[in-house]
Amino acid sequence: MKKILSILLIAVLALSVFTACGSDGSNESDVELQKIVVGASPTPHAEILAVVKELLVDKGYDLVIQEFVDYVQPNLALDSGEIDANYFQHRLYLEQFNVENGTELTALADVHYEPFGIYPGKSSSLDELKEGSQIAVPNDTTNEARALLLLEYLGLIKLKENVGLEATVNDIVENPKNLKIVEIEAAQLPRSLPDVDFAVINGNYAIDAGLNVGTDALAIEDAESPTIKTYYSNVLAVKVGDEDREDLKALAEALVSAEVKEFIENTYEGAVVPMF
Repeated sequence: MKKILSILLIAVLALSVFTACGSDGSNESDVELQKIVVGASPTPHAEILAVVKELLVDKGYDLVIQEFVDYVQPNLALDSGEIDANYFQHRLYLEQFNVENGTELTALADVHYEPFGIYPGKSSSLDELKEGSQIAVPNDTTNEARALLLLEYLGLIKLKENVGLEATVNDIVENPKNLKIVEIEAAQLPRSLPDVDFAVINGNYAIDAGLNVGTDALAIEDAESPTIKTYYSNVLAVKVGDEDREDLKALAEALVSAEVKEFIENTYEGAVVPMF
């Protein structure tokens, strides 16, 4: 009888030790991660953030990536506090959005640049430009100007002197071939290709449509232009006043890490260029 009681006592003690070891708080699965919700365009931004998500786990954060397919809702969601940050836009668009919508959003980190390119539609070469050829461009203020500047850079049109980043179709002063500039919502530009001769397409929407600026574009903007480097860097945006939040600083640090740079360079073949 004593032997049986001894065996039972040993078993109980062993079970207690095992239970204590399993609940001492050292198990990673028991650690609650702090959530950071970030809005992003599906390509390439959400893909890049998937790399960042893994990096942030070790820092105690759970990155929740909320995808948006347009250029307005991610900023409205950030302004309203629905998300903590967003990553989809370049600096110039962010600045213009603030002016037009009365928001107070700011860039926390410069991450990458996406070259604008002109892609073939019904015509396969710029040498085939004819009188009245149609060229589709983005219809939002900042990206339309960028597209028109590319057309001017290629010698296809001439804009008013010094109009720069505020250019619209009304600022075209020379158009030797009477090109028809068709303004289309940026996300729809790839779908417009069968209906127009050419289209100037934003980098992220080109990638999403399976187009590569390095192999499919007929021409790209001058990547060495100071204007490009100053205004068209894609940024991590946050609300003014949140710049010193530790979670957002950790997110910014991870976005400009060596791991992210390697992923961008190995994945996008020049269609996405790190800015760090």
